[in-house]
Amino acid sequence: MVNILIGCTGSVATMKLPQLVSGLLVLNHPQIKVRIVVTEHAKHFFDEKDIHTDAEIFQDSDEWAVWSKRGDPVLHIELGKWADIFVIAPLDANTLAKIANGLCDNLLTCTARAWELSKPLIFCPAMNTKMYQHPLTVTQINSLVSWGYKHVPVIEKTLICGDTGAGAMAEVDTIIGVVESFIT
Repeated sequence: MVNILIGCTGSVATMKLPQLVSGLLVLNHPQIKVRIVVTEHAKHFFDEKDIHTDAEIFQDSDEWAVWSKRGDPVLHIELGKWADIFVIAPLDANTLAKIANGLCDNLLTCTARAWELSKPLIFCPAMNTKMYQHPLTVTQINSLVSWGYKHVPVIEKTLICGDTGAGAMAEVDTIIGVVESFIT
């Protein structure tokens, strides 16, 4: 069995979440389980009814719903223990900056901060071209890569906002291929 945790942030590329989940669940592997962690802003870009019913979705409020006293499970720790692979797709500029600087103020960033570096973390940036071209972006991406995280580079295209250039999340098939390379 392979447990895959998908993290989604506040990028319009989160619209591709249903396609990503479905694609991972049909990989040529006996048993793949998928769980999803979404930021509050990510929830704006998809409808839960479009997500495969075999995938469980977690959000910030779930962190506090499962914990009330010492000894109770801590969700961001439990998700990290459960997952064999963590895929953050899309990783928006804000969450990239948070992770690169060690900030953890939501379920997704806490899970990333507690992630075991011996396990694959795959990240797929997605942001406006102007944001992507900012010098901080390459520095932050390089920080994550230096920790052993796998970077799936952005692609160039016309973005939802109408700008054309680099910054779009890699194609879903590309992301699935990278995940598959860690499974086999």
